[in-house]
Amino acid sequence: MNVFIEAVGFGIAAGAVVALGAVGFTVQFGISNVLNITYGALMTLAAYLGYALLGLGVGIWEALVIASIGIALASVVFNRLLIAPLRRRGTGFVGVVIVTVAAGIIIQYCIVAIAGPDTVSYGQQAGSTIRVAGFVLTTTQLIVIAMTVVLMFALHLLLTRTQLGRAMRATSANPVVARSCGIRTERIIDVTWLISGALCGAAGVALAITTVTFDFTIGPTFLIYMIAAAVLGGIGQPYGAMLGGLVVGVGTQVAAAYSSPAYQDVYAFGLLILMLLIRPRGLLAAGTASARRLVG
Repeated sequence: MNVFIEAVGFGIAAGAVVALGAVGFTVQFGISNVLNITYGALMTLAAYLGYALLGLGVGIWEALVIASIGIALASVVFNRLLIAPLRRRGTGFVGVVIVTVAAGIIIQYCIVAIAGPDTVSYGQQAGSTIRVAGFVLTTTQLIVIAMTVVLMFALHLLLTRTQLGRAMRATSANPVVARSCGIRTERIIDVTWLISGALCGAAGVALAITTVTFDFTIGPTFLIYMIAAAVLGGIGQPYGAMLGGLVVGVGTQVAAAYSSPAYQDVYAFGLLILMLLIRPRGLLAAGTASARRLVG
């Protein structure tokens, strides 16, 4: 029983990181209709940026904020210089996906060219260990969980309580109608890529903090978990991605506790396949097949 409780605790901590990345990924898709596989490579870039900042003497949480801002700006530039021109030229959905895969590989190997292929580490950032009701968590894990809760609540308020959030939901539901109503959809998409990029950067550094060592494959590998979480909750559904992140995190950690951590990727893929077979549109998706919209 203690093993199960400890695994659930680790799963909640892992799920917080998954949710951070998955919400950004699914919001980006929900509004811009781009399945951005480069997202994983940008997470890797954030992890290495945080590592470089630590080497310059910057504190770990300051490094997370700086990396998040940097990846947010890089995300907007990536959309403006590559994705948006392709969309204007009529490139299809699959074509854009292939371009994002290629761009992700280029970013990965640019990182290798600069930082090398060897594994690196943030060092001892875990902090002290706290035991509550059988759960065993470090102070760093608790901070990451708290940060995720705050960011998710802030996103909820943005989507439901602001004019920008209403414009984002309108653009997600029908960009043509939104544009005819006077909403500057291109600017809304830029803001979306900015927000999702910030969440991507935060997730990348948070993942590196909670990982003993990592290399240039950390982001694309973790993308498996984020896609599983997004599909589990309903692609394009931010609240579903939050729930999906928790389910994926707890599910993979509990399964790994009773077998082998080496099979965590297999468990994530298993959850993804099972969900597609049982409920293809996700737990919180709308009931119609055309429901690719951002729910507020």
